[in-house]
Amino acid sequence: MSTSTPHLASSGAIEIDSDFHQQDSGLSSDDSSLYLSSTQSLASSIHQHIFENGRRYHTYYGPDKNLLPTDEAEQDRLDLHNEIILRLRDGRLCDAPIATNPHRILDIGTGTGIWAIDMADKYPSAEVLGIDISPIQPSWVPPNCRFEMDDVELEWTHQAGTFDLIHARNIAPSISNWPKVMAEMYRCTKPGGWVELSEFGAELFSDDGTVKPDSPLNVAVQLTKKAMAAIDRPFPVAGTLKKRLEDAGFVDVHERIYRQPIGPWPKDPVLKHTGAMALVMLETGIEAYSLAAWTRILKMDPEDSKGKIKASLKAALDKRVHSYNHFYVAYGRRPDEQD
Repeated sequence: MSTSTPHLASSGAIEIDSDFHQQDSGLSSDDSSLYLSSTQSLASSIHQHIFENGRRYHTYYGPDKNLLPTDEAEQDRLDLHNEIILRLRDGRLCDAPIATNPHRILDIGTGTGIWAIDMADKYPSAEVLGIDISPIQPSWVPPNCRFEMDDVELEWTHQAGTFDLIHARNIAPSISNWPKVMAEMYRCTKPGGWVELSEFGAELFSDDGTVKPDSPLNVAVQLTKKAMAAIDRPFPVAGTLKKRLEDAGFVDVHERIYRQPIGPWPKDPVLKHTGAMALVMLETGIEAYSLAAWTRILKMDPEDSKGKIKASLKAALDKRVHSYNHFYVAYGRRPDEQD
């Protein structure tokens, strides 16, 4: 990709669409879908959940293993987030230059399984395995795609040199022992194979200074950062993912930083569309990342937390603010015999 694309952070300031401020976004911060929850629970222990403050959460590997919900509203958000990432990357499913006909691909933290399914469709030569701590993936999948329930911080059962590509996206809120996870990734990647890490950062930026420290949206972001740092699961910043790969022994490591606008204020059509989609995602996304973290870790009152979430959604709709956050991608190759 050319570095001139406005999606990348190295491309200068994002140009603002002056016509945007004359339009009605048609979005409301009072959407009742914010508090959607499932009312069904299966008897099997692997399907056990807890219902807390109107959301459904994972419990099988411990209630605090993943602080994000697992209900239908969250699954819809995950699929929308996947579409946003695809658009930011011009339709690419990954940035790592993997082989044309890979044989085995592992997707860590597969969520709804949408990325794994797309990869299975794109690479019929590959057996694609998606793993997650919650069994929320569909049953109808391509014949070369399957899902397993697993915690990557436990011992891996895969043989050394198994995978042509290991992919892990947005798993930072669930990982405490990164050195162990990275060591297993290295062991299980084929010599010459690739590992790609990608995470959204928890920091708001603006090129024109319109993001203020006391903005309710910025306050919400900082509270979530504080909570995750308190349990030693901080969100990444520039260089974090690259260093993890290098420390684990990978070579040819590269990092790209994409910019995700919040709101349809950019002039660039792709950024405008993804910004509008991000606003829709925030209707449940702020609560997903914040509610359990605030109430369980920071011991905040649930009703006060919901009030702050509602205020942050309202702030996100302010057309005068031109905010964005970063999507960090880093990929590296396991050395082969020629290295």
